[in-house]
Amino acid sequence: MKKLPLYLKIIIGLVLGIVWALVSSSLGWSSFTINWIAPFGTIFINLLKLIAVPLVLFSIINGVAGIGDPSSLGRMGGKTLLAYLATTLLAVTLGLVLVNIVKPGERVDESSRIDNRISYELWAKSEGIAVKDGISFLSKPEYKDRVQAVAALEQTKTVDEAVSSRLKTVESNKKSGPLKPLVDLVPANIFKSLSDNGLMLQIIFFALFFGISLLFIPKAKSDPVIKFVDGTMEVFLKMIDIVMQAAPFFVFALLAGVISKMAGDDIGKVIEIFKGLSWYSITVFVGLVLMIFVVYPLILKLLVRVIPYNGFFKAMGLAQTTAFSTSSSAATLPVTMECVEENLGVDKKITSFVLPIGATVNMDGTVLYQAIVVVFLAQFHMIDLTLGQQLTIVLTATLASIGSAAVPSAGLVMLIVVLGSVGLNPAWIAIIFPVDRILDMCRTVVNVTGDATVSSIIAKSEGMFNYDGKKDPDEAFDPEK
Repeated sequence: MKKLPLYLKIIIGLVLGIVWALVSSSLGWSSFTINWIAPFGTIFINLLKLIAVPLVLFSIINGVAGIGDPSSLGRMGGKTLLAYLATTLLAVTLGLVLVNIVKPGERVDESSRIDNRISYELWAKSEGIAVKDGISFLSKPEYKDRVQAVAALEQTKTVDEAVSSRLKTVESNKKSGPLKPLVDLVPANIFKSLSDNGLMLQIIFFALFFGISLLFIPKAKSDPVIKFVDGTMEVFLKMIDIVMQAAPFFVFALLAGVISKMAGDDIGKVIEIFKGLSWYSITVFVGLVLMIFVVYPLILKLLVRVIPYNGFFKAMGLAQTTAFSTSSSAATLPVTMECVEENLGVDKKITSFVLPIGATVNMDGTVLYQAIVVVFLAQFHMIDLTLGQQLTIVLTATLASIGSAAVPSAGLVMLIVVLGSVGLNPAWIAIIFPVDRILDMCRTVVNVTGDATVSSIIAKSEGMFNYDGKKDPDEAFDPEK
């Protein structure tokens, strides 16, 4: 086992965690798993988050200050944002193409879709939203009994507490005016921002502001600060080295706990978790796989050229498996930085600047999933979205991804905004809850892979790229080296 690469050990931990969850559910041991094994998975995520937030702060300051020339900062920043925007648009477009080809929402039996459509029309009527596609089951006499049955059921339904709280958050933001996101970008108290992973954009703003200010003060005064920041960053990276040695066990505990909490002691529920919403899940999964194994390698082939296909995945394997197990770009950020810098040969000035920004604003997997899920839910309720509405999804999903926190299931919060942009019921996100956790793990891998791709492109364009393919990826995480 000692000779196995760390990322393979993590994969083994993933598999064993799933197997343990299945066994414990069938034998009635879920309570034991949740109480005595799952907490170690929580500890793992907490350790990564503990390191991720200050690492973002110090790495961006270090990256900006290390550039030296303010004009270079502007050039690099422009390239970074343009590259992230391009990959985001590619992802959301791919998602729309796939969902319109597969049509997962139309593969549900027609009787269920009619009831869903009636439910939608009742909701639209109560909200004063006009139904524009010409279909109206409410006005058809032959559906009177079904309308009454659905209406009675709707009155007894309660919205999931999580959905309800998110809806309140969105409504609150709407009342705050169109510039609320801009106001939220600027922190009133940086120490408060550092204590909340959801305020990562505020941390990035402060770090950029601090780093840029360092460029405009005399070198004699800025050097001690830069040395302190650089030294502190090295300490956090070493902390990651230490934590990752126990990652296989932590990942085992994390996966075992997640599945046990969803399934309890009913093995049938475990099976249904992976069977339910199958066509939707397959469509999302295919899109994510295409991004990882086709789109990103093609971009690297065209713009970077020197990284072989297998070499890229060998270099990023550890970051990808960590992203899958944690479902958090922010928690994975320290590992991503190590892999990109040590294994891909990207200069630290690039990784310190590009990757922390990407962990917050580059959510390719998230926007692809949002495009698919919105159209899927529309199809599921017999709603035909026009080309204009689908273009609205592209724009809204792209902008929403920028404000999406780099934490597990943050995409669900932003999905409410995207659904609302095309006149669909935001409470429908409860429909995809049973499979969202698994898909969230997959789309986080896409987010992290996209960050690594963009950082390689920027490094190549800036002449700060030194990939040789000879370094063993595990060396970056070997405390003895």
